[in-house]
Amino acid sequence: MSSSFENYQKRRLISSYFSVVLSIALVLFLLGLLGLLIINAKKVSDHFKEQVVVTIYLKEVAKDVEIKQLEKSLALSEYVKSTEFVSKEQAAESMKAENGEDFMEFLGYNPLQNSIDVHLKADFVTSEHLETIKDEALSKNFVDEVRYDNDLVNLMNDNVKKISFWVLVLSGVFTLIAVLLINSSIRLSVYSKRFTIKTMQMVGATKQFIRRPFVWKSVRLGIIGAIVALLGVAVVLYYLNETFPELNLLQNPILIGALFAGIFLLGIVITWISTFIATQRFLNLKTDQLYY
Repeated sequence: MSSSFENYQKRRLISSYFSVVLSIALVLFLLGLLGLLIINAKKVSDHFKEQVVVTIYLKEVAKDVEIKQLEKSLALSEYVKSTEFVSKEQAAESMKAENGEDFMEFLGYNPLQNSIDVHLKADFVTSEHLETIKDEALSKNFVDEVRYDNDLVNLMNDNVKKISFWVLVLSGVFTLIAVLLINSSIRLSVYSKRFTIKTMQMVGATKQFIRRPFVWKSVRLGIIGAIVALLGVAVVLYYLNETFPELNLLQNPILIGALFAGIFLLGIVITWISTFIATQRFLNLKTDQLYY
């Protein structure tokens, strides 16, 4: 009978520890994902901004020397990431591939123009910079027209500002939720040992002596939970980097290392503080209050 009861108590203890570790791991995992989002938010927004194309259409009279000179000057400018010359024959082939039919058979000639596709650096994808770039290009007498989607640029910049604001708000909310959930799990774990705490106190053990094993046990559980969470974050980060290599998510290992270290320390600090407060509360209770 005694052996059966001891096994039951051990199973309950293991189950309690598992619940605490799982709670800590899940909360820290979500915080880790949010941290990755914050670190890479600008990189993701820059990637989409740099997909915006400014197309410079050239007149038929444009000479090869003038076109190459314009390409070179654009490539050397501070606001351009890359340029690509698109001949009217290439443009016709692309349109034929998209539409599935050759429009030149009906027209008898190619009405398209030679052009230069310009991809700007993300910081310069604003209406003001695009207008300046447009005016500079149109000052060339062999440039016929400059086109870009100004509405898309404005919408993208507005959404980036809104998303950045809500990411900051969510990071604060998630941090608060993490602290509350981990604190709740630790308090429940300590609550199950409240009679043991009071018994030790009644036989003359000091508060520090009673607190120490509970604090170290919780800190060890916090470390285990943090390690599990970090393994999950590392797997997600590796998967995203393999799926979206153009984002180069592993480009800044210092920030990623700081995030991982922060999550690890957070797991230790929260469990330490929560256990200290929980044990102190039960140490200050009277014996008859333990039943409530």
